[in-house]
Parts: sequence; C-alpha cells; structure tokens
Amino acid sequence: MGKQRTEVETEAHTGPGSVLPIAGERLLRGAGNLLSFRFCNKVLGAMPSLDITVFCFLLLIVTTSTHASMEVNFDPFVHHSPDRENGTEETVPAELHRQKRQVAAPDLFPVEYEIDIEISSRDSSLLGAMKDYFKNLSFPVIVNTPDAAMNISSLNVTTICSLTSNNETRCSCVSGYGWPAAVCKANSICSSTIPTQEEICDCITQLPSQGPYCQLQPGGIPTITVQISVTLNIVFQDALRNSSSELYKTYKKDLENAFTASYKSLPGFMSARVTGFRAGSVIVDFEIKAASATVTQIESASRNIPQSLDKSYMVDPDSLAITGLVNISVSPKNIFQGDTVIMNCEILLDTVNVAWYHSERIISNSIRRSIRTITVENTTKSVLEITSVTQDDTGPYSCVFTNPWLYSATKNITVAPINIVQSGDTDVVCDGTKVLLSCCIDGNIQSFTTNWNTTINILGTVSLTPNCTEYTLQANRSQCPITPGTEITYTCELSTGNGALRSKAIKVTYLRAANVEISSSTKAQVSEGHNFSLTCTSDVSNCNNVTWQIESKIIDSRLYICNLESPSKARSVLTVKAATQAWNGTYTCTFFQESLPSSASTTVEIVPLPLKQNIVLDPIQGFIRCNVPQVLKCCINGTENYNVTFTVQQRESRDVKKTQGNQVCYTYNYAESCNSKSDVEAYCTFVNRIQDKVQSSPMKLSIIPAKEVMCSDNIGVGQQGAQITKPCPASKDVKVTSIPVRGSVIYKCTNKIWQVVRNNCISDQISTLLSSAESLVSGPNPAEQLATYLVTLHNNTIKEQQEINNSSANLGAVITILDLVSTIPTDAEQSTMTNFLSTVNIIVNSSTILAWEDLNKQQTQKSSLLLDSVEKFSRSLRPTNKIPSITSTNLQLQGIVIAENSTSDYNKSFTFSNSANLSGNVLINRNKTENLKPNSTIITVAFSTLRYILPKPNETDKDVNGLVMMTTTNSTLPTDFQISLTFAKSNSSLKKPQCVFWNFSLSDNAGGWDDTGCEPKDEGDNIICTCNHLTSFSILMSLDLESPPSGAPLQPLDYITYIGLSISIASLVICILIESLVWKYVTKNRTSYMRHVCILNIAVSLLIADIWFIVAAPIQDTKEGVTRNVCIAATFFIHLFYLSVFFWMLALGLMIFYRLVFILHDTSKTIQKAVAFSLGYGCPLIISVITIAVTQPHDAYRRENACWLNWEKSKALLAFVVPALIIVAVNSIIAVVILVKILRPTIGEKPSKQERSSVIQAIKNVATLTPLFGLTWGFGLATLSKDSSIAFHILFTLLNAFQGLFILVFGTLRDKKVLEALLNKYSFARWSTQQTKLTSLGDSAPVFSMSSPFSEALNNLFGKAGKYKISSTETTGSSSEHTSNTYSVLH
Repeated sequence: MGKQRTEVETEAHTGPGSVLPIAGERLLRGAGNLLSFRFCNKVLGAMPSLDITVFCFLLLIVTTSTHASMEVNFDPFVHHSPDRENGTEETVPAELHRQKRQVAAPDLFPVEYEIDIEISSRDSSLLGAMKDYFKNLSFPVIVNTPDAAMNISSLNVTTICSLTSNNETRCSCVSGYGWPAAVCKANSICSSTIPTQEEICDCITQLPSQGPYCQLQPGGIPTITVQISVTLNIVFQDALRNSSSELYKTYKKDLENAFTASYKSLPGFMSARVTGFRAGSVIVDFEIKAASATVTQIESASRNIPQSLDKSYMVDPDSLAITGLVNISVSPKNIFQGDTVIMNCEILLDTVNVAWYHSERIISNSIRRSIRTITVENTTKSVLEITSVTQDDTGPYSCVFTNPWLYSATKNITVAPINIVQSGDTDVVCDGTKVLLSCCIDGNIQSFTTNWNTTINILGTVSLTPNCTEYTLQANRSQCPITPGTEITYTCELSTGNGALRSKAIKVTYLRAANVEISSSTKAQVSEGHNFSLTCTSDVSNCNNVTWQIESKIIDSRLYICNLESPSKARSVLTVKAATQAWNGTYTCTFFQESLPSSASTTVEIVPLPLKQNIVLDPIQGFIRCNVPQVLKCCINGTENYNVTFTVQQRESRDVKKTQGNQVCYTYNYAESCNSKSDVEAYCTFVNRIQDKVQSSPMKLSIIPAKEVMCSDNIGVGQQGAQITKPCPASKDVKVTSIPVRGSVIYKCTNKIWQVVRNNCISDQISTLLSSAESLVSGPNPAEQLATYLVTLHNNTIKEQQEINNSSANLGAVITILDLVSTIPTDAEQSTMTNFLSTVNIIVNSSTILAWEDLNKQQTQKSSLLLDSVEKFSRSLRPTNKIPSITSTNLQLQGIVIAENSTSDYNKSFTFSNSANLSGNVLINRNKTENLKPNSTIITVAFSTLRYILPKPNETDKDVNGLVMMTTTNSTLPTDFQISLTFAKSNSSLKKPQCVFWNFSLSDNAGGWDDTGCEPKDEGDNIICTCNHLTSFSILMSLDLESPPSGAPLQPLDYITYIGLSISIASLVICILIESLVWKYVTKNRTSYMRHVCILNIAVSLLIADIWFIVAAPIQDTKEGVTRNVCIAATFFIHLFYLSVFFWMLALGLMIFYRLVFILHDTSKTIQKAVAFSLGYGCPLIISVITIAVTQPHDAYRRENACWLNWEKSKALLAFVVPALIIVAVNSIIAVVILVKILRPTIGEKPSKQERSSVIQAIKNVATLTPLFGLTWGFGLATLSKDSSIAFHILFTLLNAFQGLFILVFGTLRDKKVLEALLNKYSFARWSTQQTKLTSLGDSAPVFSMSSPFSEALNNLFGKAGKYKISSTETTGSSSEHTSNTYSVLH
C-alpha cells in the first residue's frame, strides 16, 4: 500500500455573489459534488490510469474551489479507492490540509490557494509516472467553470508513505520537504533518521491523522530569481530615487501588481518585486521568483506586461533585459596572479549573439584573452579564457546574450597576489644543528603545490603548516663544503596548477667551527709598563670579524691586526705597548664566521713595577758637600715590595725603606770625597718579583767645598746664587694623607736663604686629571670612557681656571691631557665636542696670556701641541647625521658630513662679537668636495686669541692680523685640491699680507708659520688666501709701508716728533717755572687767580702726558716689542692727562663765563677750586677708568702697534675724541657769548680795571688755545682715514708736538702782567740780591718750601700756600710692541 500526498497550487477566480464553503461538511453538499467524487472513485477503481487520476485531481480542485471560503479549513473527507490485490475497497482520507498563501481581493482579483491532496495506490510505479507526468505538464493548467476560472500553477509530490519488509510504516518527505517539529515530537522517528536543526525530521513511523504533511523547508525546492529591467518612456523624476516618496510608492505598487499579473503563470511563481528606478527615461529594475521556469515561459509571460500595466506608464516592450537565466561559472575558484582563468556562460536559448564585458568595457580577442561560443540542442555556451592574469584583471565580468532581448549574467573575480615571505638568509653550522627555512603566504598553503630546489647535495625535509612550507636543513662536519663560508641558494617554488608560479631564494652559508689557538710573546706574567703581544690563530681563513676581549670587555680594535696567512689560516695579533693594571686578566680571542664564533682564551698577570716618570727623586738637581753624607731619596706610590738599589758613580748600594703616608720612599746616605771634582750622577733601580727592573731618571749632584756653602737647611746646601731643583712638596687629602704632587720647584740661594724662583708644581685636581688621562689612553677601550672623562675634564678645568691662569705648569698639564685624549675616536656628538672644545676655550682665554708667555719660554712646542691636539680631535670624530656647531668665547667650530653624490659647496663663516673686526670665511668648491669619500667630514675651527699664543713669526716686523682658522678632513685630498679662506684684517693699518699655515715640523718640531702653497689677495678690509692643502691658516702683515724697518734712519715725521716734543716739554717746564715765580704778583684778584690755576694745571697735565709718551716712544723706536703692562699704563695715563688738558680748558671757559654773566653772584675761591679740580681731573679719571674696564677684558683697549687707544677693534679712541670735540665746541660758544657781553655791557656791570684786564686775558687764552687744540685733533681724526693725505699726518704731528710751546706763548708770555712781574722782580739789581739770598740760605731752606721756586710752583698748582711734603711715584716698564716712530698716537 502506498500513499502519496500531492500539493496543488491553484488560483481561483469567482464571480460576484459566490460563496465559498468554510467547512468540510459543506464541501460534500450538493449532488454535483458528491457525484464528482463518486465518479472518480468508480473510474479509478475500474481503470486507475494516470490520466484518469489527474482528471480526478482537476475535477476535485474545480469542484471544491467553486465552494471555497476565504478561510478554508479542509476537514478530511472519505472516498473509496480499489484495492487491486483483493478487490476490496479501502476508505482512505484525502485532505485538503494546508493553506499556504491567501490573497484577499474584492471582485475579480484572484485568490491563491495551496492544497494538499492524498492518493493511495498499491502500484509502486505510479509515483515515478506521476513525477514524470507533472514534469512534462505545461503550467499553468487553465480550468474554466461557469462560476470561476482556475489556473493550476504547480503540482509537487511532498510525502510518501509505504510499508517496509518488516511491515513497518515509513512516512518520508521528498527532497526539500520535512516534518514539522511538533509532528516529529508527537510520533516515532524512523530508526535511521537523524533529526536536523530545530528537531525537524524527514521520516516518521506513521501518518499523522490530522496532518500536517511534509512542509517545504528553506532552500528546499530549487527556485530561480530573474532580474529584469524595462524602460518606461516617461520623464525621470528625482523622487524616484527616494524609496520613502509617494511617487516611488505609487510606481512600485502599480508596477508590482502588473508584474505579478504577468508572471504568475510561471511554474512555482512566488513573487515579483521592484528593486529600484534608474534614469534614462525611467528604467525599472525588478526581480521575479519562481520554482522553475524556462526561457520561453519567461519570454511569454513578459509579453503580458504592457497589457497588465496602465498605458500612462508607456512601457517599451522591446526594452526588456533579463538576467538570472544565464548560468556563469569561473574556474579556478581561487585565482592568483599568473593563473589561466576560464569563464563559462550558458543559456537555454538558441542564439549566437554573445558579448563579454569587463568593468563595462567590451572584451575582444587578444593575446591573453580568447572567446569561443557554441550552440548545441537549443543551448548556447560561451567561454572566455584569460591567461596570466594580473591584479588589473580583477573586477566584474558580464556575458550578454541577445535574442532579441538581452540576457546577461555577471561574475566578480578577484585576482590575489602571491606574496611569498621567505625566512632570511641564514647560517648552517656543520655540527648537526637543525636550521629551518620557510616560505609563507597570506592564504592557505594547501592551494599551492610546493617544491624546494638547490644546487648542492645537502637536502632537507619538507613540511607544511596552514600558511607556510618549511624546509629543515641538518648538516654534519663531513657534509660541510670544503671551503668554510660557502654560500648555497635554496629556492622555494609555489604553483597553483593553473599557470601561476612564484619562487623565492634563500641564501644559506655553511660554516664550520674553527680551531682557535692563542699564544703569548712572553711569559704569563708581564711587568707594568712593559710591552707584550698575544697571537691568535684560526684554521678558518677569515679576518672579516675578529674581536679581542679582556674580562668580557671589548678591546679597542686599533690595538690588534689580522692577517690571512694561507687559504686555511688566519692570524690576529694584539699588541700592548705599555701594560697597566687595566690589562690584568683573561683574554679571549674570537673569530667570527658570519654568526658563528670560535674562541680561545689565556690569562696574563700584570705584575706591579713603577713607571720611570712616577719615581719621585729628591733631589732632582743639587749640591753635596765633600765628606758629608747626603740623603738620596726615591719615592713611589703603592705598597708593592721591590728590591731597590742606588747607583752612584757606578757603585751600587742597598736602600733603606721608609713609608711616608701612602708613599714608599727608599733612601741612601751618600758621601763623596773632597778629591772628586767631577759632578755626580745617581739613580735608583727597582726590581719586582719577576726580576724585571726600571731605572729612574738621574739625580745630578755637584760637589762644593764646605767653606763655600752659603745656604744649608732641609732644602739642601749651595753657594750664593746657586740653584737646586727639588720635587714638589706632597699635599694632604681630607684624611691628612700625603699625596705626591707632580712637577718640581727650583730654589735659588740668596743671602743665605733658599728662595723659590720657579714653581712647576701641578695642582692636585689637574694632576689627578693627568693620571686619569694616562690610564684612559693606555687602557683596553678608551673610546668607551672618553665621553665621561671629558665631562670631568671640563668641570674641573673650570674650577681650576685661576690655577691655570697663574701657573704655566698647570697650563702645560692641561695641554698634555688634551693631546692624550685627542686621538681617541669618538662619535661627533654635541656634548662630547662641547666638553673638549670648552676646555680648549678656557686655556686660550685672554686671562691666560701671561701663563702662555711663560710657558712658551720654557716649552715652546706646547702652543703648537695644543693646535695639533684640536686638529687630531677633529679628524678623530666619527660622523653621525651631521656635525654640530660649537660656539664659545674664543673659538667656534662648524663642519659637514660628505653625503653620497654631494653637490654643495663647503662654505662656513665665523664672526666673534667680542672682538671687533675678527671674522673669516672658509670655502671649498663643490667640484672639490664631491671627490671626497662619502661619510667623511670637513671641520673648521676658528680661534680669536690663538694669534697671541702661538710663537711670533721669525720676521720681527710681521704680526698675525686675523683669525687662526683650522680646517681638517678625515678623507684623502685630491691632487688638485684647493681651499679659499677670507680673513678680515684685525689692524687695517698693517700692510704686506702673507697667507701662512702652521707647519708643525719647523723649529725642531716646535712649529712655525709657513707660506708654502698659499697665495694672498688683498681685498681692502679682507685678505683672501688660496691654498692647496689643509691645516691651520692665518695671515701675517707688517707695519705701514712708510714705517721704517728696525735700525733704519729716522723719517721726517720722526724728526718733527722728537724736536717738537723736546720744545714742548721745555716750554711747559718754562711755563710752570714762570708761573711759580710770578704767582703772587699775577693772582691778586679772584679771576686772575683762577685763570692761572687753570693755565698751570693745563701745562702740568700736558707735561705728564708728554712724559708718558716719551716712556713708550723709545720702546717703539727700538722695535723690541711693547711690554704689555707698560704699554697699557702708558695708554691709560696719556688718555687721562690729554683729557685733563681739555677739561681744564673747559673749566677756564666756564669760569670766565661765570664771572661775566653772573656778576652779582659771588662764590668763594674754595668752591671754585673744588669745581675746577673735579672737572679737570675727576671727569677725565672717570672716562679713562670706564674705557679701560670695558675694552681691556676683550683685549681691545690699546692699539697693537702703538701705546694709544684702539680704533680698529673697539673704537676706544672715541672716549677721547668725543669729549675733546665737545669741549672745543662749548668753549667756542662761551668765547662768542663773552665777546658779545664785553662789547655790549649792561647797566651795572662795572668790574674793576684790574678785574677787567684779567677777564680779557682769560678770554684771549680761551679764544686762542681752544681753536688751536681743536684744530690739532681735527687733523688727528683725518689721519684715521685709510686714504688720508700725508699732509694731514704732517700737520697733526706739528700741532701736537708743539702744544707745549703754544701754551707758553699764548697762555703765559702774552700776558702783560706776567711780563711786567718778571721785569720788575728779576731786574739785574734784584737778580744779584736774590742770588745772594739764595746762597746764604744754603741747605737751610728746604727745596719744597714756599720760598723755593719749585715748591711755589707745586703749591700754586693746587692754589695753596705753606709747605707740603711731596712724594713722587716712579713708574718704569718696558714694551715689546713695534710702532711707528711718529707722534701720531691716533694712527
């Protein structure tokens, strides 16, 4: 027995007024209905054929549909079906069980039903026949009745019930259908059935009595979705883009109703839905869903659209384009770059019009693309093949069939790159160690076929991970290539099998552990200070990477070398020139083959032994008395025991050991016979426990008889004037422990006392710094500690700056330190460079000039050594990204790092703001810098004060007249190298420029200026030097061309100067003498008194200024060089007293102005004198002190070639010129005002005749001397011009030299009262009497009493009477500057 449930989808159209039944009972009412079922039963029983069965289906459906209700709930009804085996009839329920969809519509709108029908049959072949028959039916099946029209849209078998061999009922669902969960729970599930999701099953052991039957599951029956577009010939409106607009909703509703009406006849039609609107008239995109449909059925249904849609929409029937009926497939599924891709497009349509598109661009046949199309049995198939695809081939591909409508399908493909990430190049050590090589991709490696290739027989094993293919290598010593370090390439290949192939190479270096041995040139014990070497050999020839370590600390690579002695042997030698305790420990030599180290170790013990320079001798040089024991002493630091012997005159003697603080001293009492007349040399020898020895420097002793000894104490013995050298006294630390001090002290026997004549002792701090520098340089890795040491050096040098300024020994020690550390390579970092150069800046400061002068006398090479240290430091700098600029008071550094393909000039400028007119520039053209090796450096250091420190040129008339600029590079210079340096002239009056460089090899390696390879070019204020090498450069210049060389005859201006000065000084002395003689005769009124006080002080001031000029002039004439302090003193006093001359003239003018303008105002003589002296000496003193205080710290107070105020650098001369010219202007105005006042007196102005005469004489003095002095210094200003005429120099020299004569003539001799007083007082008779009085006085009259002319003159100078004790101050000095012989102090 078998039962089949058939699901029938129908659409019934009923007429107005029809009533559909709502219950099963009503379905059976009426003769017609009952007759129909009986007929079917009878017919089926007589001839159960498929046609009759289907007819009965249709009859049943039509009959029931005419009485159906809107809410149908079909109850089971009974009909008889024949039992073909026994002839009996069996009652089988047939149920119209489930309504799937129901559309309520008034009038003639169709109503959709889904009806379940059950059929029972014993013929097992009936089921297959029914399925075939349903398949061949052409839907819809139209059934018309008088009351309704019905379309059967689909017939599907859903449920099959049958008996098994065990007589067990099995009700199974066909594919796509399943029993609901409630049915599965209420019934027993077949034993072979596994419940699916949500407990849905596909087989139960009995048929449910009330249903439901098997239901359609999601994705159960295959459906098709067809995308169609059609054009409406109406204007597109933007509202159609908005799905919320009323227009959009109206169009959507109308169109969907029309599409539903048109396509509902498709088999298994489900829905029609509008998906959007596009512009182009109005293009409507919609889709239909149906269980199955052929192209012909869809085309047929599409023709109904114009009839189903209102004509106002103006549908274009020829515009339909259909997608979804075309099957498109792509092979392979995963596409990679290089694959061959095949796309198949197939449609059940007989057409040959096919086009392919990629991203809306049509595809044509080409080298990589080919299209072929075939049609077989109403099916058209088109194939697109693309070879070697790239990522540009990514995107949508569409195939379009035309017949005449458009049928298309689109497939989007993505071409993935094959990005292989391989493991890095690696090393394989031939000792059985496993090494893993890998190639990985972003995706799954299983998509590829992998392969590993190599050219050597050392193969590995392949393994796969989800993303990688791995290759494991393992080699033993016998498999290793003969040549260690052989490089083998392994290649991993990935292929897709579709044409794509990618590979990556990995380089593998095969290494073999080397046999390394280490040996020493000496025994395992080495004495401190001795040299030794260690040799390390390897049987693997490789010097690319060798390191030495001591106690796991890296040793500086500059201390060892490596040589390849043969193809199978390498040798590295470590050389230690002077062993210290830092070299004590275990040494490890390591040869590296790529990443494989091979090492050997040995231990070296450094045995203490004092260094020769650390043995302190006492005495260093001295005297001994014959036959009197002399204590000789040798002291060292430390507590090590040594065997010490003293050797004197080839005789050895044992020592006596004595400890002093942390020093150990060995002493020996030595006596020499009086018969010995030769000097004695003694030294001590230290022998350590491994029998190595060191001999001290000799102690030099001279024998003197006891009777000649003048000085004798604990310092030593010696003759008068003899000198001895002793070690520096030990200092004390915070624990009051004696600390040895480096250096020596020289004593001189003077008046039986030893006096210190020279102290060469180094301060504790600097001594510690020096010891640390020596240890640093001799240590294993000085570069590592250099930066820290330079910080300490800089900080302590600042603290010890005063000691450095006052001691040439401390200065020399700092230079030694800088020289020691300058060769240590270091990175060009700001802090390291700043600390080094700041230390240099401190010791070249102007405050150290005196210490430099002393040091250059003792050790001439020290200044050259300093310059050499800065050069070596610049060359030792290892470039980083750039060379930082350093700016200090006395030096500046700038530089560059040469980049690859450098095309820029090296152009650096330097300006020192604290020193006027000190600037320079260095230029190296790009065609020279581009020839230097990349990553090399060019560095320039400019010094502003080094010109005073370096020894003077051999030519005594030459001076350094600009910056000293040092330029270095750590690259090799090309043969045609050229550098251009521009120097601003420090003293523009110097001539004969000479471009020079500092040659370190001159003067027995003390250094000197050399002009080889340099050419000068005078450019006015600047000198341009062109040189063909690099080092330290400057310019030398001599005095004016008019200046005579040393020993040359005097020039005309010299004669004028000396003759004029002689006359001027004589005239001033006469003036002062006359004033003293006639003082009481010419100072009877207050005006005359103040006038003569002013004249007398003007004469005294000018006389003192001329005397100071005389002090400096002879020194200038002899060209011996101006002694610094004497020249500064001369400049100060000349400036002070020249200003006093002018301020006393101002006091004279103001006094006259006061007497004539303020007649009724009377001021006491004391107040007038106080004002006059404050103005005459106080103001000049203030101006002079301020001038020297401001300019002297910058070494810009005086001129370089004369003892006079500087003009080129600081314009200090203005401190004299400006006040002088202002006073000249004020006095000129006063003279005019007074002359007008005298010529036009006001009422009441009636001074006495004597008062009037004094005023007029004072006016004459002012009116005469003021223009004269003003004119003199006006010519002086004119001489400052570079191109000034010689006439100005002559006029200035004449007027300046004869100023004393002018004061005598115009200030004294032209005064009638003075002349009358002289004639009255010193007539011949009175002269005889006076001479008698003076003779009788003899020694009884003090020379400074008021009765003495000299005493009177001095007292009149201060306007006083009585007696004074005058003390004179003698100032002497020497000068070393070379200046002009003329009296032109401004020039």
